Amino acid sequence: MNETTEYRSPRDSDGHGTHTASIAAGRYVFPASTFGYAHGVAAGMAPKARLAAYKVCWNAGCYDSDILAAFDAAVSDGVDVISLSVGGVVVPYHLDAIAIGSFGAVDRGVFVSASAGNGGPGGLSVTNVAPWVTTVGAGTIDRDFPADVKLGNGKVISGVSLYGGPGLASGKMYPIVYAGSGGGGDGYSGSLCLEGSLDPKFVEGKIVLCDRGINSRAAKGEVVKMAGGVGMILANGVFDGEGLVADCHVLPATAVGASGGDEIRKYVSAAAKSKSSPPAATIVFKGTRVNVRPAPVVSAFSARGPNPESPEILKPDIIAPGLNILAAWPDKIGPSGIPSDKRKIEFNILSGTSMACPHVSGLAALLKAAHPEWSPAAIRSALMTTAYTVDNRGETMLDESTGNVSTVLDFGAGHVHPQKAMDPGLIYDITSFNYMDFLCNSNYTLSNIQVVTRRSADCSGAKRAGHAGNLNYPSLSVVFQQYGKHQMSAHFIRTVTNVGDANSVYKVTIRPPGETLVTVQPEKLVFRRVGQKLNFLVRVETTAVKLAPGATSLRSGSIIWSDGKHTATSPVVVTMQQPL
Repeated sequence: MNETTEYRSPRDSDGHGTHTASIAAGRYVFPASTFGYAHGVAAGMAPKARLAAYKVCWNAGCYDSDILAAFDAAVSDGVDVISLSVGGVVVPYHLDAIAIGSFGAVDRGVFVSASAGNGGPGGLSVTNVAPWVTTVGAGTIDRDFPADVKLGNGKVISGVSLYGGPGLASGKMYPIVYAGSGGGGDGYSGSLCLEGSLDPKFVEGKIVLCDRGINSRAAKGEVVKMAGGVGMILANGVFDGEGLVADCHVLPATAVGASGGDEIRKYVSAAAKSKSSPPAATIVFKGTRVNVRPAPVVSAFSARGPNPESPEILKPDIIAPGLNILAAWPDKIGPSGIPSDKRKIEFNILSGTSMACPHVSGLAALLKAAHPEWSPAAIRSALMTTAYTVDNRGETMLDESTGNVSTVLDFGAGHVHPQKAMDPGLIYDITSFNYMDFLCNSNYTLSNIQVVTRRSADCSGAKRAGHAGNLNYPSLSVVFQQYGKHQMSAHFIRTVTNVGDANSVYKVTIRPPGETLVTVQPEKLVFRRVGQKLNFLVRVETTAVKLAPGATSLRSGSIIWSDGKHTATSPVVVTMQQPL
């Protein structure tokens, strides 16, 4: 470690840990804001919870030995919840330090939530996919920070920013240039506004349009500022999937979408050829906007399924607020994250599944306090079966990256609903032995299972569940390989525990995936006491579809148990694969 830039202790040296910890358990603070943005009362999800911090990441990276040691230390210290806003590549569970460490924690009754990763919007990008971990994706909230670009031709391009310094002169239009068309050096590095790529003679006194990529968003603004630019417009690329993320820029700057960037480039190119009306623009900062519709929307960066390691387990499990989240910030670190940024703030606004994860962690702490007898799987079940999939317009949540309707591969069971999770009615519980059965049925060797579980395994038992999808998970996922078969079927066995009213009758509603027959037996569950467990069988039948070699087709639906007071919803996902 470098003791000039980081601390040999859990103390935070880059802001990430402070931010995520306060989202989970920050106390009430008023007034709170970032340069006046998002002004109001700030509080974590569980404001009265106690925090224990364990450092697993350093400037040089996050080491498996530190991750495993932190899990063991946290469990030994008696924590109830572990929040892990860390991720990596997906590997088999016996090679995954997070999967190994989290199994040990869950085995001791500790709930573990982890970020799904920021690799979206592409498929198979989700990380932290072990079924004993609650995997959290990111959604938006109904608040944003508009900072629009006004062009010389009168057109207005929507953007977002958290810039908090002196703004551009009101009513004044500034010359605008595209950094990729003469900014010095090659056009590629100029367009990305890399260090040393801009010619001061080209950008001085002007607003500079930069393309997203390679260096950080805020670092591009620093490059423009050092070259003498008065402002920056950051344009997302068509394929970067990042969506619009607000930043605390070091100069007047805003981020616009891919289509907005294209329009600005076309305007700059056309106006540059006109001697009478050279290209000009300004940035109009509009502060904080609330009651945004639609919301929530699945954030473009949020990692997506299917689960690369265990397709029978739907991941991410749920989504939670992860875009433009206000939380605490250490005063020795500039809000932009750039070393040269010496501004001091108490709160910063950041985006990522790192921010979504502690929302669920804090909520899990509240659930554990209300239901101390609940297992980690019970808590996850309550969060999943009560989650919602509609936005504030009453329509299915959208995907920020496409503007289209999102799917279960984007949001899992849906967006967490704290109040409903407190009283879910039914839960799907899972024991450590159930997870061991899952590993057996996933064709892990006995030695590999022992690495994960730290105990001897026996995969020969007559009561083996039969297939990996029979893990008592709150979602149901089946993958059919189409080897010329016309009719295909699968079944799931699930056990629900009554945690609602003593005498209650749950009836099932089936919303089958398209062109799929789903039957549930029995169709009614009659409970006589709290804590009673009842089983049901789900059968899924479908017909092979025409697919190109190597192609897949996904369909989704749900089964819903309701007693008139409680509603427990489970996604049903059917994936058809055509082998190569």
